[in-house]
Amino acid sequence: MLTTSTAAGELRAHLLAHRIAGPVATTREGALRRYHLFAARDPRALLGLEPERDWTVRDLLGLMAEATGTSADPGHISGPVEIDPDLTIAALDAFADRLELAAERGESVLIGTGHPAKLLGFYAALAAALSAAGCDVLTPGEGKDVDITTRFGVRTYNLRYVQGVAQVHENGVQGDGCRTGAHTHSPLPVRAALGAAAEGATALPELVIGDHGWVCGAGQLGFEAIGLADADDPAPFVGQAEGRVSVVVPLDDAVRSDYYRPLTRYVLNRACLSQ
Repeated sequence: MLTTSTAAGELRAHLLAHRIAGPVATTREGALRRYHLFAARDPRALLGLEPERDWTVRDLLGLMAEATGTSADPGHISGPVEIDPDLTIAALDAFADRLELAAERGESVLIGTGHPAKLLGFYAALAAALSAAGCDVLTPGEGKDVDITTRFGVRTYNLRYVQGVAQVHENGVQGDGCRTGAHTHSPLPVRAALGAAAEGATALPELVIGDHGWVCGAGQLGFEAIGLADADDPAPFVGQAEGRVSVVVPLDDAVRSDYYRPLTRYVLNRACLSQ
């Protein structure tokens, strides 16, 4: 059996080798655009969060440097973003510890993603492990329509669950249980799911797991939330700094889906949820 330090060392090497951390595909230019949008309270960057204080771009640079290891220098305006792999692993440890606590308590959990093409496998493994441990993996709002504003105008999506993980599909697309859902940063899907739960469709979740609007939208409504976020999305990290998101793992959230498998194994082993 690998020791904790050996497992962390191997994971660190994997993160760097596959650009999940270290110099990642996310660009500094793109990250700075998002920071400026967030500072201007543009909904596209807030992801459902309503910040308690005014965050300037300089504030966000400092926060993201502390949380992800990216440069705090406002003069650094181009090139790849760099995420500190040690911060990624420390956050994965905290993420796993919260999963272990959920399993010990038999908590009800809601899991959703706005990045299903890349992260569905990661979340589906968590759903299976938590369910096997006695947690109730909730599926409220199955089939509900959600109108989301996109660059192409307002489009209607359908909330569906695949292997216990919520995602949205474009209306009219026939779901076969395997088809990949749409990429979205919107908090509207989690609001739809939580609204359905509040109406009695299921119990209310004691923990929400996800990314993008799933984490920020849930945290804004007072639900404990943990999840993953890239270094060009400041909203989850602001939510963590302001106490509405419990754990945010900094990483590139758009690499090949199979590259996340070692992260899945690491988290489940640490949480004592390996099957």
